[in-house]
Amino acid sequence: MNYLLAFLVGGAICVVVQILMDNTKLLPGRIMVILVCTGAVLGALGVYEPFAEWAGAGATVPLLGFGNLLFEGVKEAIDKEGMIGLFKGGFTSSAVGISSALIFGYLASLIFKPKMK
Repeated sequence: MNYLLAFLVGGAICVVVQILMDNTKLLPGRIMVILVCTGAVLGALGVYEPFAEWAGAGATVPLLGFGNLLFEGVKEAIDKEGMIGLFKGGFTSSAVGISSALIFGYLASLIFKPKMK
């Protein structure tokens, strides 16, 4: 049942993004920024955590989850270190995900030989 719920929630998020892409003039990069900022705002309002517990990976894997992860890292770092945490908290909490994306992206570029368009 958890897999089905994660699939449905993640799919619903993708449907909303696809509707934005098809019916607005927003570029994909701007839509990505909207998703990350929305996740951070929902985390700040205290709405995202219960939603993520209910939806599981369907809510934590998309960009909304990344925005919430950044917010949680900044909040924790500010509590521990004061205002300097504002600048380093997001990097600390998301370092593993960002590093793995860079490493696997680089490895994929070595395997598949991308060509410039």
